[in-house]
Amino acid sequence: MGFNVAIDGPAGSGKSTVARMAAKELHFVYVDTGAMYRAIGYACSERGIDADHEEAVSEAAEKMDVTIRYADGEQHILLDGKDVSSVIRTEKAGILASKVSRYPAVRSHLLGLQRKLASESDVLMDGRDIGTCVLPDAQVKIFLTAAPEIRAKRRCRDYELKGEPYVYEEVLQKIRERDAQDMNRSVAPLKQAEDAFLLDTSGLSLEEVLERVVSLVRRGMQKDNTVSPSVSRQS
Repeated sequence: MGFNVAIDGPAGSGKSTVARMAAKELHFVYVDTGAMYRAIGYACSERGIDADHEEAVSEAAEKMDVTIRYADGEQHILLDGKDVSSVIRTEKAGILASKVSRYPAVRSHLLGLQRKLASESDVLMDGRDIGTCVLPDAQVKIFLTAAPEIRAKRRCRDYELKGEPYVYEEVLQKIRERDAQDMNRSVAPLKQAEDAFLLDTSGLSLEEVLERVVSLVRRGMQKDNTVSPSVSRQS
């Protein structure tokens, strides 16, 4: 088993950005589980499958091949052999991901790949149930969060940089709805693992958050006796 780091948190908390940067600095494999659910949600939308129809989504998902490949150090999500990395980064895809991730059959379909990656390499995996369900034995667990208003402002900045229109109040409302949906789903709800470090990023810059995450991981590595030949570690 490799050295596993689990980073969980609500939408807009910055976990994917920080996880990607931390993995690069630590020479870990970065696994964005949210992107895998986005791929399934995207596929259902493209095929005219109602994301609220559990049976139809579950049946379709079981036939989908969702895999991760790396090129030039970047993660690419392949859906049935097609690279969908760019088209799944929309607000719509995020909402669909939250819906399809409620279904046990969908989660079971992806769980095997996620755990296989964690067993073979030193990985830094982010999502909403990594520390509680996917990698409950991860050596380091971090729960990243921020006030809904802060997360909404961050999303608005992203839209602004992309030249996309937005209305702050609508963005905030969607974040609150996403939080409620993720925290109240019956299967693997979003919650902080009992042994996870809580890191509120509301008043921190990206650089400060990255520094704290990397520090927590390195501290955990110093306490752990596991040595994986898959990567060259830094202390």
